[in-house]
Amino acid sequence: MRRVLFLCTHNAARSQMAEGFLRAFGGDRFVVESAGTTVTELHPLAVRAMAEKGIDISEQRSKSVDDVGEGWDVVVTVCDASCPIPPRAGLKLRWSFPDPAQAGGSEAERLAAFRKVRDGIERRVRSLAARLG
Repeated sequence: MRRVLFLCTHNAARSQMAEGFLRAFGGDRFVVESAGTTVTELHPLAVRAMAEKGIDISEQRSKSVDDVGEGWDVVVTVCDASCPIPPRAGLKLRWSFPDPAQAGGSEAERLAAFRKVRDGIERRVRSLAARLG
């Protein structure tokens, strides 16, 4: 079983969405976690955007990269700046996505930012799941 870790700065949105997608697409083929440099709270708009895709990430929790240990088969960073330094891993991938939590405007505009990032992450995770078998 392949061990896959997704990393971003706050482990509040991008890496959480990636974790949710790989759990949904990969079934029991993967052990999946996400983590960040700073432990925060799961962003409610990330939960809402994922629910629109039929994926419930509401029970996932923010974790520090120090809490998830070493020995990952694949580590994917999904941030555009200030990414955590990945732990030792077989394959390291860097996917650059803007932090949707930084989006301003109305709730509808902020949700649109989350949807855009979510859809980009979904495409990349589908491709990764197929690549890893």
